[in-house]
Amino acid sequence: MSIQVLSEQLASQIAAGEVVERPSSVVKELIENAIDAGATTINIDVRESGQQLVQIADNGAGIPASELETAFLRHATSKLHTSDDLNAIHTLGFRGEALAAIAAVSKITVVSRAEKDTAGTRLELDGGFKTSRDTVGAPQGTVIAVENLFFNTPARLKFLKSTTTEKRLIDEFVTRYALAYPAIRFRLVHNNRITFQTNGSGSLRDVLVAVYGPETARQLLEIDTGKEKHSEEEAVTPSPRHPVTVSGYVGPPSLHWANRSQITLFVNGRWIKDNSLTYAVIQAYHTLLPTGRYPLGIIFITMPAEEVDVNVHPAKTEVRFRHANMIFGAVQKAVRQTLVADSPIRSVGAWTVGSGESASPGWAGALDQTAFSRREDWEHQAGQSHLDLSWPIPAETYPAANVDTNSTPAAPLANLGGSKLPIMRIIGQVGASYIITEGPDGLFLIDQHAAHERILYEQFMAARQNDAVASQGLVAGTAVHLSPSQATLLAENLDMLSQIGFQIELFGPNAFMVRAVPAILAKLDPARALQAIVDDLEQGNTPLEGQIEAKIILRVCKTAAVKAGQTLTTTEMEAMVRQLEACQSPHTCPHGRPTLIHLSVAQLAKEFGRI
Repeated sequence: MSIQVLSEQLASQIAAGEVVERPSSVVKELIENAIDAGATTINIDVRESGQQLVQIADNGAGIPASELETAFLRHATSKLHTSDDLNAIHTLGFRGEALAAIAAVSKITVVSRAEKDTAGTRLELDGGFKTSRDTVGAPQGTVIAVENLFFNTPARLKFLKSTTTEKRLIDEFVTRYALAYPAIRFRLVHNNRITFQTNGSGSLRDVLVAVYGPETARQLLEIDTGKEKHSEEEAVTPSPRHPVTVSGYVGPPSLHWANRSQITLFVNGRWIKDNSLTYAVIQAYHTLLPTGRYPLGIIFITMPAEEVDVNVHPAKTEVRFRHANMIFGAVQKAVRQTLVADSPIRSVGAWTVGSGESASPGWAGALDQTAFSRREDWEHQAGQSHLDLSWPIPAETYPAANVDTNSTPAAPLANLGGSKLPIMRIIGQVGASYIITEGPDGLFLIDQHAAHERILYEQFMAARQNDAVASQGLVAGTAVHLSPSQATLLAENLDMLSQIGFQIELFGPNAFMVRAVPAILAKLDPARALQAIVDDLEQGNTPLEGQIEAKIILRVCKTAAVKAGQTLTTTEMEAMVRQLEACQSPHTCPHGRPTLIHLSVAQLAKEFGRI
């Protein structure tokens, strides 16, 4: 096979694959161009998750009429002039590849007017080839409409994710740049519906409210904007001192998620991906978060442009630091100092459970990762001498598979158990977390949270199979505000949630009103329960419908289950053992953890040196 030079068109389509991976890549590149052009208003209009249309309109400097066609040529840019400029890049775009790459795989219509032009220019491109050019009336700025993305590269279309996933990726890019540039007014429209907007006031607090909602934004802690200076000895290589400013906001330890997606990093206004810096934020929370939970952080790193190389990948989301260890330390130190400074108010030092570190025994049970996530919740519960756990759950509400639903609850028994569990006698409770029982051959320790999870799960599944899931209406309803990407995910699953007892309505952009919840959640905070479900849905790729429902049911049962740290009466403990005995699989919780462990008489004798 002979060697030949690829055509310019084919080379452009291949290059487009590095820059334009999906519709959200188009949104990112065009927003960055608008920001570089000095825009104070950026409107994003998306249809069919960007496959049908992505339109970005800005009021920036505009493109001169004489340069409009040049702007869509490969390696054409106004941001670099010599190779020396690569040593200190001050703009978001600079490679001169984005517009050419987008044009090569779509149909583009651009209308732009520069400040010195008396009229605007309208240019149409199809697959990178110009099809028309006209002079039109237009305000200063640029409007670029990208239609039929990947129409001439069908293989690329096959690898796009679901419509909802692509929409969420677009939401994430827009909200990130809104956080980085609070002085710019952003508006995002999906299929003619406004889903996100900011006021451009310049206040990051206003953007935080728009992205995370007022309740979450209220809890965020501001990082001190003081400059961290590092000496030559601290740097990786000898060099003059380089000022690094770390600013932004982080969540208190009581605010945590199931994955790292809520950690957002910016370097000189550029959103980046950096596993090392993400770990620096997580490490700052060492011993402060439950195991498997991650913090929220919006971290802005400001540093001399010559100290960071952004010319690493065409997507420009990866960077290299000249003194990486110095930056890691600055981020970790700034976040940790913010958390420590807040500790007198929120008692950060108590958040040590699940980390392997020692903790005060009185706090241990309260900080189960699904238990009370704030200190005031724990103090409220700990102050009660008796907790109404509604034991046993009324059979007419959740009939268990092996229970006679017509019988009345039996009186407390001294000895419990049966064919699936050994006969046991309740002795007491240890650590407000484990039920101690005596069996035929030693002691049994029952994890009250895991056991209750199993009970609720089997009762819930039995009711679900009979289409008899009980729902509890809320008197006034509870408003829940989510980020744009979370709102998209929840909206997609509203029908499924309604089938298991939730009644949720749209209540404005990215806001929902909870009107009813499954009966087993009736005594809990509906907003917190719904947020936990959304957190679970965000993890990993979107599974099959049946898997989504199973994940939601698991979360509902986990949220409703009695928590470690709750003191139970003897009657309540006996009721739990009776209901655990009625389960099909009483030995493990729905997640596979054991509900009870056995300490035989022989083991006890060995520990005491009797054998």
